[in-house]
Amino acid sequence: MRQIILDTETTGLDPNQGHRIIEFAGLEMVNRKLTGRHLHLYMHPERDIDPDAERVHGISLDFLADKPKFRDVAAELCEFIDDAELIIHNAPFDVGFLNAEFNRLGLPLVNKQCAAVTDTLAMARDTFPGKRNSLDALCDRFEIDRSNRTFHGALIDCELLAEVYLWMTRGQESLMMDIGYGDAADGSGGQGYRFERQPLTVLAASAEELAAHQDYLDTLDKSVKGSCLWRSIENPPSEQPA
Repeated sequence: MRQIILDTETTGLDPNQGHRIIEFAGLEMVNRKLTGRHLHLYMHPERDIDPDAERVHGISLDFLADKPKFRDVAAELCEFIDDAELIIHNAPFDVGFLNAEFNRLGLPLVNKQCAAVTDTLAMARDTFPGKRNSLDALCDRFEIDRSNRTFHGALIDCELLAEVYLWMTRGQESLMMDIGYGDAADGSGGQGYRFERQPLTVLAASAEELAAHQDYLDTLDKSVKGSCLWRSIENPPSEQPA
């Protein structure tokens, strides 16, 4: 399935108050790799931009003076996201704005145009409960360089979100199965599936780590005034020297 890493910038916080999309960015990903295909659009909102919003994204109405309106780029945008899974940080915000724009033009809503929507903010909250899970916080947590990010622009945010998403789902890579088609096992010529697991990487403990482990076991032995349970697990009776 195609995935689109997606972000928007807007004139304000609430589409129900008439706020509009002024920037759209999407990066295409297939098989967990960015394809290089992307869509980046600026749009004139036909209204003012809230000062607080402008301080966040740095986009002024003067800059947008010669930009197309949403209706002028809607077809191109819809073609780009068609039948893809959308990967969005705080998806209800962006989907709400997209749906408001689509509704004005009588176009199908996001859930009718796209295969699925994945909210990386919800994923992060499940993975890191009680912690800050903004895009900035996740970049810091995963040590992703965001030094080139002065404002919250949609395109740079998509690039950062792509890295965050791959980090958050990296455990899937070792479980990915190569699925192919062939003859069914019963010889009927129907569809069959070939599953190929990637080998797991085994990292051996270093000499320093082994020494630290033994020191810790010695401490446990002293606390229980004997041999701790872990000793018997490491050296079960049948394997202990006579």
